[in-house]
Amino acid sequence: MDFQFTEEQLAIAEAATGIFEGMVDSDRVQAIEASDDRFDSELWQALADADLLGLGTPESLGGIGGGLVEIGQVLAAQARVVAPVPLHATLVTGVLPIATYGSDELRSTWLPKVAAGEAILTAALADVAVSPTLRPNVIATPEGDGWRLDGVASVVPWAHLANAAVVPARTAEGEVIIALVPLDHPSITLDRAITTNRQIHPNVTFQGTSVESHSILAAPAVGAEALDRILAWAQTGLALLQIGVGEAALEQTAAHLNERTQFGRTLSSFQGTMLRMADAGIDLETVRVTAWQAAWRLDEQMPFNEVVLVAKWQASEKGQRLVHATQHLHGGTGADIGYPIHRYFLWGKQIEVELGSPSLELARLGELIATRPEEVLAR
Repeated sequence: MDFQFTEEQLAIAEAATGIFEGMVDSDRVQAIEASDDRFDSELWQALADADLLGLGTPESLGGIGGGLVEIGQVLAAQARVVAPVPLHATLVTGVLPIATYGSDELRSTWLPKVAAGEAILTAALADVAVSPTLRPNVIATPEGDGWRLDGVASVVPWAHLANAAVVPARTAEGEVIIALVPLDHPSITLDRAITTNRQIHPNVTFQGTSVESHSILAAPAVGAEALDRILAWAQTGLALLQIGVGEAALEQTAAHLNERTQFGRTLSSFQGTMLRMADAGIDLETVRVTAWQAAWRLDEQMPFNEVVLVAKWQASEKGQRLVHATQHLHGGTGADIGYPIHRYFLWGKQIEVELGSPSLELARLGELIATRPEEVLAR
């Protein structure tokens, strides 16, 4: 893998950083968190005006193209200011599946709206990620030339604002379909739920929700394979967010340690704090390297299962250890839930458990390694 980004990718990162740092500070985040929807609509439109919501959408449909590596530049910039906008839900779990698996009708209907800032997308993946068999809770039953959906999809990110959701469902035969479902259907109800990082991820109930054939992203024959890739995109996207969380948390902690003094010395000069920061810096590098490798392999259509599990485990395990360290190094100030460093702690903890806990990811990685073909193990 070449760890050097292209000029286009660096330009995306620069544009995203300029918007986020120019518009978002801790006071703005706090104000948005106090609102009913917890969504920064002005920031969302600014991202659309800069064409950043067009990432993943082909130029022919009003986007600027690119894949997960390009989207990751924006996710990392977002996480550095913990901005409350549904980028991961919309671009990673919405746009990429539609652009890859959707019909021409679905692509032309939804992707231009996202690029213009006129639509928010999400995906119901939490139940799949924690299932021992990686299968969804929602049940799909044939109905005419389409399907009927029944069941509850748990903690669907931003579903209270999303116009449509990518919904995996299992058939009576144990196969998987993936549908794009508009969330304004009268058979759908939402139960508001608040996550660790103060975002709204409602539980979504489907009660005889009809899905026409043209809204199917993946039929039973290819549904399981498509679901594996969609889940891999989502988990890698979380790891990319953790890069930004870790970078900002370390920067703020370094500034704090250089400003505060004890016994006539700055806190940064004590060996204990230096060692703790060094360990946190190493943790950040493991998250960074594994996340970008996973994103690159997904974009390049290379085998990805193992590297995605590694990236998500590193982001979960090392990411939460990093935010614990940075909050601890703030001393009593770090215990103040209104102080900026606490939000990075919350985001780091949310990423740790979202779409699979570290222990679950490690168990799956161990199973994957244990079942490798003998010729692979011999290399």
